[in-house]
Amino acid sequence: MLVMLFQAHVYRGASSNNGQDMSLNEGICAAFIANIDEHESATVKFYGQEYTLPPWSVSILPDCRNTAFNTAKVATQTSIKTVGSDSVSVGNNSLIPQLIIKSKLESISQSWMTLKEPLGVWGDNNFTSKGILEHLNVTKDQSDYLWYLTRIYISDDDISFWKENDVSPTIDIDSMRDFVRIFVNGQLAGSVKGKWIKVVQPVKLVQGYNDILLLSETVGLQNYGAFLEKDGAGFKGQMKLTGCKNGDINLTTSLWTYQVGLKGEFLKVYDVNSTESAGWTELSNDEIPTVFSWYKSDIKWIVLLVEQTTFDAPGGTDPVALDFSSMGKGQAWVNGHHIGRYWTLVAPNNGCGRTCDYRGTYNSDKCRTNCGEITQAWYHIPRSWLNTSNNVLVIFEETDRTPFEISISTRSTETICAQVSEKHYPPLHTWSHSEFDGKISLTDKTPEMHLQCDKGHKISSIEFASYGTPNGSCQTFSQGKCHAANSLSVVSQACEGRNSCSIGISNAVFGDPCRHIVKSLAVQAKCLPPPDVSTLASS
Repeated sequence: MLVMLFQAHVYRGASSNNGQDMSLNEGICAAFIANIDEHESATVKFYGQEYTLPPWSVSILPDCRNTAFNTAKVATQTSIKTVGSDSVSVGNNSLIPQLIIKSKLESISQSWMTLKEPLGVWGDNNFTSKGILEHLNVTKDQSDYLWYLTRIYISDDDISFWKENDVSPTIDIDSMRDFVRIFVNGQLAGSVKGKWIKVVQPVKLVQGYNDILLLSETVGLQNYGAFLEKDGAGFKGQMKLTGCKNGDINLTTSLWTYQVGLKGEFLKVYDVNSTESAGWTELSNDEIPTVFSWYKSDIKWIVLLVEQTTFDAPGGTDPVALDFSSMGKGQAWVNGHHIGRYWTLVAPNNGCGRTCDYRGTYNSDKCRTNCGEITQAWYHIPRSWLNTSNNVLVIFEETDRTPFEISISTRSTETICAQVSEKHYPPLHTWSHSEFDGKISLTDKTPEMHLQCDKGHKISSIEFASYGTPNGSCQTFSQGKCHAANSLSVVSQACEGRNSCSIGISNAVFGDPCRHIVKSLAVQAKCLPPPDVSTLASS
């Protein structure tokens, strides 16, 4: 079987030759040249010119002659984020970073309030129906949560049968997505997550009537693929109680009572104007945590007293984020604004390689990072949602976690790195478009390195710079055998004191430290916030 490893797609503008072939000098022409070989580079001829294509890459030729971009040669900046020094404390046990400041540092922490969310049916808007209804058709986008409640009778014979055979009954569900919590007589029996997976949950039942309560939760809906509108959520197939003396009990055809959403959602306890009447009580440090609890606290910034001036909110424009690494699963609101869902899932311990190979068809296991760590701990708060003081944080927590270790801080880019080779392509701004004939032309073929700090921050120092054959990667750069002695001075002059800068990658800029060798420029720089903020944090 012949496999075409190289492809060219050519696009031309309108012409007057009735669609016949044109030379490159006639009309507008753009092309995409692809090498789909996963392992080998290739040199191909296109309109009489040779082009070297890295494996598994596409080159874009806006004029059918010069390469403006190749997907395997992307010269991007690496940004290393850091937690800001003007951190915030929330709750009594929050951890406050040690700050080296001469001014007085005072931590303002507020006690937490709590509100218990009822399990199951809580309002007058519930209804009863025979059979298992599809989640989304019932909730109609009102909530992520849908309660299913039914009641079954267990005889003395069943209890004796389980004891004599040392077995437990199970609730079997053919297929479920995204998340289900199973309660029996008000006690959590187990939780399962997955996309259309089978559920087999052992349960403990008592003689007489038993309440079976299921909470179906969505954590986002499918937004791609064939027939996505038919995917749905909740449960599919049969649901039964197995292991009974006289055979399985079919729960699929039972009478189920349905309740959409949470009572706290219905009462809008997250709304700043309505929280006072919701029945909040004080949460003590030694209180035994329970599932399905609401928590509320005022969040205030650490106050820095400098010459009798108090700052309740941080200066600058650095992003602000909550650290939920101490929590389980739930949702959060700040000043009535919904931050969204949080879920401190831990990534699998295996599957992370030392290197990342982009080549080949993408799959979800490719280029994994942070194995064994929480997949997301920080959650952004838009600054427009924050007041200068008296900010209110409301959390709905589904697990038995308490909020005392939640922290909040600014996040900013402290270290930026980049490495660009002579083999990279010129930046797009060097291309020009003629309004007269529509043609695209290239004015300068020199590759460039672009460095940029966060808005308002400036490049304070260049920690490493080498034009030649540098080794390593960001934060581990080292000089190679070929190195231009003026590398640091050239980059420092171009970048220090600026928010952003660009440097040409060529011998004309640095001189030629080693002839007939392809050279690259590697740079590591440090960014600092504006003087008014950094002065408060370091003076």
